[in-house]
Amino acid sequence: MQTGEPSRTALGAAIYRAHHQLADAGRVFHDPLAVPILGRMPELTDTFFDRDLHGQVRLLVAARSRFAEDALAEAVAAGTTQAVILGAGLDTFAYRNPHPRLRVFEIDHPDTQEWKRQRLRDADIAVPASLTYVPADFEHQTLDQALAATDFDPAVPAFVIWLGVTVYLTESAIQATLHYLGTLAAGSQLVLDYAEPVVPSTPEEHAAAEFRKQRLAQINERWLSFFSPEDIAGELHRAGFEVAEDLGPTATAVRYAGAAVDTPERPGPHILRAVVRG
Repeated sequence: MQTGEPSRTALGAAIYRAHHQLADAGRVFHDPLAVPILGRMPELTDTFFDRDLHGQVRLLVAARSRFAEDALAEAVAAGTTQAVILGAGLDTFAYRNPHPRLRVFEIDHPDTQEWKRQRLRDADIAVPASLTYVPADFEHQTLDQALAATDFDPAVPAFVIWLGVTVYLTESAIQATLHYLGTLAAGSQLVLDYAEPVVPSTPEEHAAAEFRKQRLAQINERWLSFFSPEDIAGELHRAGFEVAEDLGPTATAVRYAGAAVDTPERPGPHILRAVVRG
């Protein structure tokens, strides 16, 4: 992201979530605040986002949020009272939080966080007392330093959501964050998404990969980190986690979009849930 500006990729993810409400009637992930928080943006009615590729991205963005919030609801039912959203962007969970005893800590870059707060004010979306904002830069400040300034309790099990962030961080920054999260109370859970390396095999895939590379370079938000399922499982294990579930793109489509169960899995974006070992 550019210094002094909000994350443009955070805005892009928010547009996909909002367009999922409009184009798909929120069939995978219902978020009544996804459109209001964006205000009157022409992208919300732009047919550009109805193209096949963007329909697939909408599904993945919606599915990862659904996956995270479903798992969080189960954790809360089992007694979890703290949730941390890393790189929150324009995520709206904290403002829809249906769990009376759940405290939410939103962590993001200060510029992106202030931009979000202005959008909330513009949309008349109330900030609940259960929410704590935690400004931080993952590349220059450790997560434990950021959370130490709040009343977050690392000795009490927490649920951490980390979506749409890891591809933009260096592996060392990811490892540092995972190693801190692995010191949280046993039974704490982490939901994250990651990019599996994909080798383009068709002219269309090559063109799409090159376009993405150029667009991200223009906004200074390059994809930096990729993991195979085995590699990310190893990183998590070394940090103190065990992977409980890992959905590749096909498994995600089977669960949330009704794809055929026997559809072959392919490389691509993954969503996983991991648990801190006892």
